[in-house]
Amino acid sequence: MTQQVPVAVAEVADLPTRRRVVDLILHEGPQTAKQLAERLHLTPAAVRRHLTVLLGNGTLVSREQRVFGARGRGRPSKVFALTDTGRSEFRQAYDDLAIAALKRLATAGGPGAIREIAEDRVACIEQRFRAGREIAPERPAIDLLIDALDADGYAPSVRPLHGGDQLLQHHCPVAHVAAEFPQLCEIETQLFSKLLGRHVQRLATIAHGDGVCTTNVPRPLPTPEIPRRK
Repeated sequence: MTQQVPVAVAEVADLPTRRRVVDLILHEGPQTAKQLAERLHLTPAAVRRHLTVLLGNGTLVSREQRVFGARGRGRPSKVFALTDTGRSEFRQAYDDLAIAALKRLATAGGPGAIREIAEDRVACIEQRFRAGREIAPERPAIDLLIDALDADGYAPSVRPLHGGDQLLQHHCPVAHVAAEFPQLCEIETQLFSKLLGRHVQRLATIAHGDGVCTTNVPRPLPTPEIPRRK
């Protein structure tokens, strides 16, 4: 006679795998079911089972995959992304009290007061970047920035592109606050330009509903050769 496993025990046994699913989406951005199955070495049926639970408890949300460029035939694939509930399991450095306090500060001190707070907040990122450069001046600037962001829980990574790189931040500790005060994202983007020594372009942010904060970092232009005088 086959012994039936209690539902509660089965649920607990599934938790590590579901955590792997959530961790992969956190660090790599929204994924299709096929990508999750391949990267986690799971069967499609197992992935669908875990996704059903994570969608049901509000950890994940599904949406059509964004396609850049010409779209092929057929319906676009669904991707699965973290919700605010899913992100709350990780580092969340904001709450309603912080938003209320900043709103009151903006009323009393004007937009400049919020900008000062935003600048103070990213100052620690710059400090860690400078410290890393002193220790290893030969390292690429974008790698030093990745280390500086990782210390604050941004789960950053770099995606090489033909014309440069994309800096990806798979988590934002202050997403709710940044949704109310976009100055935080603006100051952060300006800091990236300053530290990387080139004009960067913010393409997407978690604060505005995107799955990943994405910043385009173009490859530096070659230094023009100065013709020698004859």
